[in-house]
Amino acid sequence: MPATEARANFFRQSGWLMIANIAGGALMWGLHFLAKRLKDGEYGTFGALLTVVMVLPLMPLQMVFAQQTARALATGRERQLAGMIRMMWLGTFVIWLFAMVFVFFQQDNILRSLQIKDSVGLWITLVACLFAAWLPLFSGVLQGQQNFLWLGWSMMLNGLGRIGIAVAAVVLVGGYAAGLLSGVLMGLIVGSAVAIWQTSSLWRLPSEKFDTSSLMRQVTPLLIGFAAFQFLFTADTMFAKSYFTAEQSDAYVGAGTLSRALIWVVGPLAAVMFPRIVQSAAKLEKSNLMRTVLIGTFVIAIIGASGLVVVGPFVIKIIYPKYSSQVIEIIPWYAFTMVPLALGNVLLNNLLAKGSFRIVPLLVLLALGYGFALTRFHDSPITVLKTLCAFNVLLLAASAWFTWRDSITPTQSSQAACS
Repeated sequence: MPATEARANFFRQSGWLMIANIAGGALMWGLHFLAKRLKDGEYGTFGALLTVVMVLPLMPLQMVFAQQTARALATGRERQLAGMIRMMWLGTFVIWLFAMVFVFFQQDNILRSLQIKDSVGLWITLVACLFAAWLPLFSGVLQGQQNFLWLGWSMMLNGLGRIGIAVAAVVLVGGYAAGLLSGVLMGLIVGSAVAIWQTSSLWRLPSEKFDTSSLMRQVTPLLIGFAAFQFLFTADTMFAKSYFTAEQSDAYVGAGTLSRALIWVVGPLAAVMFPRIVQSAAKLEKSNLMRTVLIGTFVIAIIGASGLVVVGPFVIKIIYPKYSSQVIEIIPWYAFTMVPLALGNVLLNNLLAKGSFRIVPLLVLLALGYGFALTRFHDSPITVLKTLCAFNVLLLAASAWFTWRDSITPTQSSQAACS
């Protein structure tokens, strides 16, 4: 494919995913318009339980199967891929069953640590966790196939299912977190069903034996690396629920919801880039796509963060009238904290797509250090955000350093990924 046509195709696919991400995100965000219909403290409960779903290895699992699918299609190993998909599908179900048993016996301790009074929301969240594991698995296959059309529809239908059921639950049952969580569950079910349907041509193939040890060498660094990144992206909300009052927690969740929308906007650039880099590495082809994606992400993230600071106060007063002043106070910190995270995400996707895993141990140290820092520096929401900002900048610096090192001396793992 000529370079001009390939670039046009990339931006067309990225543009579609941006539209789907924004539409799906807006529908999901519609849940937060229901915040004023909830009883005091219920929005913070919803935010904490929603974060439990978000902090699962969603992104790591999706990126692993995006990588494996892209490589399998590039090297003619589709039947091996079918076996991997079915094995992981069953494995996630078995792990979920064990988790259900654990929570059953630890329910009181979990509710107490999260300051939650009602167990209904917790159990709805647990069912949602099963589909939250399946959705990234099959979304990753869609991404690796570069079937961005149906990946986008899966995102939008996920959002539509969420808002439809949540509105009905809040209107009919009342202002409880469980109603919003029911919407989250339905959205995940619908999104998963679409992804499973559209990837059936791969996972229904007769399976072939694959080298398990080789697979683990490829996917373990990906799982660990993206899990560490996801912890940096989501953990602050759970800590906020533990350390802040109900009103502070609700305000923090509100600011986080608005600010993380920046990642919804710029994320598709890296999502479209990832399988292309994997296939280029598998075919020993060079690619300069990362530079284009990095520049685009920087421009969009800066404009988005600035726009959120300027326009955000007007939106906040409508959505969060009870604690709008607190949300407005912290929104500039939260919005611009997402910029280095978005840039680091692009560089990290590029490194891991090429099989350059030298950054992974440092990512683990960053995640551990971040978790420890949150237990020490939490006297106010802004202090937590300063901590998050510092670690996001460290992530960006580390990703930039290893990207530069990799451009000079390609790693053995990246060379192995090409073979």
